[in-house]
Amino acid sequence: MTVKAVSFVAKSGTGKTTLLEKVVAALKGKGYRVGVIKHDAHRFDIDHPGKDSYRLTAAGADTMLISSPEKLALVKKQAASPPIEELLATYFTDVDIVLTEGFKKSSMPKIELHRRERSETLLCRGEEHDPTLLAVASDTPLELDVPVLDLNDGGAVADFIEEKFLR
Repeated sequence: MTVKAVSFVAKSGTGKTTLLEKVVAALKGKGYRVGVIKHDAHRFDIDHPGKDSYRLTAAGADTMLISSPEKLALVKKQAASPPIEELLATYFTDVDIVLTEGFKKSSMPKIELHRRERSETLLCRGEEHDPTLLAVASDTPLELDVPVLDLNDGGAVADFIEEKFLR
């Protein structure tokens, strides 16, 4: 089974998370099951000092899972980031669509965010021409070979994703 996924890419500070929040809420409102993967190029911790899960990981656990009736969290030590395809196949077979934040070098379909005050240039239609670019969500009109969506209209971006992937 191939997991449907689209990656939201942009330069830092463009508003990827803000737009993703709106798109997730809009897709959930339409009845879809939505997964999200955020790529972090830096180190991050979801455990916090003093918590049992942190203590167990700090003690040397290579994999630590915490589970409750509502959710679970997995902390797994690894030498390198797994390929996005592996993450999708392992963790996201139970959703209708996966939205990712980042992964700009992947071969996944992409929606690039563009905020005029942040940058004049695009990642996928600048020095490089990324053939996986589906659309650009922008706060200013652009002349491109892909649709230009309103950066501030999460519902319209969700409608675009629904049309491309979910019908």
